[in-house]
Amino acid sequence: MKKLNGNYLKLAIQKDGRLTDETLAFLRSSGLVFESYQKRLFSRCLNFPLEILFLRDDDIPNYVSAGIVDLGIIGQNLLYELRPKVKKLLNLRFGFCSLIVAVPKESNFTNIKELKNQKIATAYPNSAGRFFSRQDVPVDLVQIKGSVEVAPSLGVAQVIVDLVSTGSTLILNDLKIIRKIYDSEAVLITNDKSLISQKEQSNIKKLLTRFKGVLSARNYKYILMNAPEKILPRLKKIIPGLKSSTISSLAKEGWVSVQSVVKEDIFWETMERLKKVGASEIMVLPIEKIII
Repeated sequence: MKKLNGNYLKLAIQKDGRLTDETLAFLRSSGLVFESYQKRLFSRCLNFPLEILFLRDDDIPNYVSAGIVDLGIIGQNLLYELRPKVKKLLNLRFGFCSLIVAVPKESNFTNIKELKNQKIATAYPNSAGRFFSRQDVPVDLVQIKGSVEVAPSLGVAQVIVDLVSTGSTLILNDLKIIRKIYDSEAVLITNDKSLISQKEQSNIKKLLTRFKGVLSARNYKYILMNAPEKILPRLKKIIPGLKSSTISSLAKEGWVSVQSVVKEDIFWETMERLKKVGASEIMVLPIEKIII
């Protein structure tokens, strides 16, 4: 049986669950080459000193806080629920969901204050308990490990506190949201021991550079266009790029080719403005990575 290499960073990820596929895709988009299949316990990267351990998501914070592994990728919901002694290094911008309070559609509950002394089913008793305590609403929490959304149908509780992403499961079970407690996404965590060690610290920084390059690229689009040279002053105001746009002369007199980078959140607004001032033949390309 292959053993772990003591000279490699150790990263724990979810073995099989909500974050697994997106985590594996993110790691591969960061240029890490490794094998993964369902029964594998760990995998060694071929092009980086990193070993990936596949664990139950609830176990990952404990492995990280104890220093058994250097890094972990988990949902923020586990940080809120378990409050482990770990440090968050990076939000990874996938695995988005929310912890919510929901009730049956036909119920008369419309706000939190009306839930006083109600039974509430949840897989997140600590998060739910703190929330209702802050609201000064006493409730009877019933911890459920499985499908929380069926609790009202089974008569276990009239209210649930659960994670939702699309909300489709709530709809299928005739439930409605009356309050959001918090938002969550996948995060990268570590421990003090790994941050203090010079060797681990160096490799963590290199890994973070890869991760941040992928995350930065998602926020931008690369655009190429042709435009009359006389409108360049107006174009520069619309698309300044990361530092400045690249401009090249074209064979057609009085025309130039312009290359730049545009933020995703203002992308369509920028495209409309470019067309309006006279830019043409606009090409838009995805960016794989940006190292800033």
